[in-house]
Amino acid sequence: MAKFEDEIFKRSVEPELDVHDRPKFFQGLLLSSQHLFAMFGATVLVPFLTGLPVSAALIASGIGTLLYILITKGQIPAYLGSSFAFILPITIALGANSLGEVLTALFFSGVLYVVIGLAIRLAGTGWIIALLPPIVVGPVIMVIGLGLAPVAVDMAMYTDSGNQKGYSMTYITVALITLAITILASIFLKGVLGLIPILIGIIGGYISALMFGIVDLELIKSTGWFVLPDLYIPYQDYTPAMNIGLFMVMLPIVFVTISEHIGHQMVINKIVGRNFFKKPGLHRSIIGDGVATMFASTIGGPPTTTYGENIGVLAITRIFSVWVIGGAAVLAVILGFVGKFTAVVQSIPSPVMGGVSILLFGIIASSGLRMLVDAKVDFDNKRNLVIASVILVIGIGKAHLDFTIGNIPFNLEGMALAAVAGIILNLILPKRETD
Repeated sequence: MAKFEDEIFKRSVEPELDVHDRPKFFQGLLLSSQHLFAMFGATVLVPFLTGLPVSAALIASGIGTLLYILITKGQIPAYLGSSFAFILPITIALGANSLGEVLTALFFSGVLYVVIGLAIRLAGTGWIIALLPPIVVGPVIMVIGLGLAPVAVDMAMYTDSGNQKGYSMTYITVALITLAITILASIFLKGVLGLIPILIGIIGGYISALMFGIVDLELIKSTGWFVLPDLYIPYQDYTPAMNIGLFMVMLPIVFVTISEHIGHQMVINKIVGRNFFKKPGLHRSIIGDGVATMFASTIGGPPTTTYGENIGVLAITRIFSVWVIGGAAVLAVILGFVGKFTAVVQSIPSPVMGGVSILLFGIIASSGLRMLVDAKVDFDNKRNLVIASVILVIGIGKAHLDFTIGNIPFNLEGMALAAVAGIILNLILPKRETD
């Protein structure tokens, strides 16, 4: 067993800077900027799609990462950015519920992270892996990506005029240019540039949108360089409120994001060559993610999650230093106070984000399929076929279940209902002996 673990956690690359090595100031600034660029495109896309403040997302990402580093004792070089898994639930919830109810539900999503982390500390990881095998998590991830597909297409095709949508060839053209730039950057660029195709696509798409005259520059002109960030302050901008029905929507998603978190940790273990599951412990990593999500919800930011893009930066640069990760977090917080920057982000036309999202949401769906392939899930086994089929149709079909217990209304729909259905089916359907 020891030999097996030595091989599993054998360092895949030798570091230029190890986990606790501290770079010189200007070297650290440059290295931290690489991580900032890697996370930027995806992190600002989430508030853009959900309507939450961009500055809140940046500050939540930065301070959340610093909290994560603190809770993991400065031993895991991981960066936390906005989670895509919550985009659709947040968007739908904000349309039918108060801001206080939505942010409170997101806060308790972070609390569930902490509870699961404590359970892993006490009982190990076997139960969570048994609860969330690839046959459950893979199709749910596919539902996340495919469920967001109409959002991407609408942004790429339609102008908004009041309550009416107008079909626009200009929008379609800008979206296609953005998509083409993003695809080319993803396929042909190497090294660190190959990790930021979203950012490159947004910049290229923004330039094309300027050429087509669909960028409103007034907000940029009227906004100062340094301003107080647009944050939601509890009891000032919103009143926290309990909505059990919203809890039922948000909390099941946590199990999917925790599975993603565990997968990211396995990759970091391999790259860095250390068993972070044991020291500082997987429970600390999950609790750190949960505390970051709790903080994000209090200021109006989206939930956080570890970012694969930044893990890629670790592998390419061979810079494993938590000081560099912490520096990127500080830079993200500073950007949240730069008014011109947030104004530029807010001025990005929807077809630019739509073009990027067509590829990004498709990649999310494809990653769910890849999980099934990598795990060699046998679809000749009818049990696996049934579980995947039910999850996909319930999730993509946006089925919903409304019921009342006592005087408390409950609502499960779409991805949340699909995740619950998959977990239940996985637990009750009999397995073959070979499984």
